[in-house]
Amino acid sequence: MGSGHWSTDVYTAAADYRAATGRSAFAHTDGGATTTHPDLDPRGVTRRESRDSDEHPESLAVAVLFDVTGSMGSVPRTLQTKLPDLLGLLLRKGYVEHPQILFGGIGDATCDRAPLQVGQFESDNRMDDDLGKVLLEGGGGGQMTESYELAMYFMARHTALDCFEKRGRRGYLFMIGDELAYPKVDRRRVRDLIGDELAADIPTADIMAELRRMYDVYFIIPDGAYNAGDPRLRGFWRDLLGQHVLYLDDLGAVCETIALTIGLAEDAIDLAEGLDHLREFGSDAGPSVSRALARLDVSPAAVAAAPPGLAAGPSGTTRL
Repeated sequence: MGSGHWSTDVYTAAADYRAATGRSAFAHTDGGATTTHPDLDPRGVTRRESRDSDEHPESLAVAVLFDVTGSMGSVPRTLQTKLPDLLGLLLRKGYVEHPQILFGGIGDATCDRAPLQVGQFESDNRMDDDLGKVLLEGGGGGQMTESYELAMYFMARHTALDCFEKRGRRGYLFMIGDELAYPKVDRRRVRDLIGDELAADIPTADIMAELRRMYDVYFIIPDGAYNAGDPRLRGFWRDLLGQHVLYLDDLGAVCETIALTIGLAEDAIDLAEGLDHLREFGSDAGPSVSRALARLDVSPAAVAAAPPGLAAGPSGTTRL
C-alpha cells in the first residue's frame, strides 16, 4: 500500500459533503456497527506494508495507534479533524518527504468486541477513510490495563517496511493511551485475534524490544484521561520506553506533537523552528507541544537510543 498523494482539497471536499448531508466522519461507529470493520480486522493478515514506489521512492512508515476505550474515545475524532495539520507539517515543511501513515485502534482483548484494529499504510486520503472505519467501542474492562501488547506484537511481526529493510531506517510508532499493557502477549489471544500459533506467551518487555528494532516507539499520555495522573502509568511506560513517554496537556495538540516529534527525530528542525511553524500555520498548540517535547532529548545519540543489537546512526536511523 502507500500509493497516491495526500490532498487537503480532497479532505475538505469530503468534510463539506459530510456536513451538508449530515454524515459522520466515523460512519462505521456512528452508523451503529458493533464489530471490527473487515478492512481493519487483523485476523489472517500476513503483513501491513509500507513500500517504495515510483511516486514514493523513499517511503517512511508512521503508525498511530490509539486507545478507543473509555475516556480515550475522543482521540481518533481529534486526529481526524487535525489530519491536514499533521500532513501539512510533515510535507510542506519538509520534515518527511514520503510519509506513509497507518491508523489503528486498541481495546481490551479480555472483554471488547474490537480489541485490535489495524489499517493500511497510506500516502493519500485513504488514511482518512481508514480512520473513519475504526470502531470507537468505548469499552475496556474497568481495570488499569488494555491490550497494547497485542498491538505491539502485530506491528512487530505483521508489518513490513521498506525504510527498514532497504535503508536500515526505523519507522515511527505512536501509541496514545492512559492504561498499562498486560504483562505478556497471551498466545491464546494471538491465536483468536490474529491467527498465529505461538509455542509460548511472550513477555511484554520482550515484544517491545522486538518492536523497537523496526520502529522508534513513543507513548503519548494525554492530560485529562482517566489514569493520566497515576504514577503507576508513567512508571510502567518509562520502564519500557524511557524518554519516549510524552505527556500532553492538550489533546487537541496531538497531531502537532506527532509531527514535531518526527521533525526533531529526523533532524529536519529544532524545537524552536517547529514552534515557529505551528505559529505560521495558525495553530495555538505551541505551548502544549513545547511542554510535551521539552524533556525529549533529540540529540542524535539519544533519539536513536538503539535497542540491543543495533548501533545508533543519525536521528531516526539505525545501522544494522
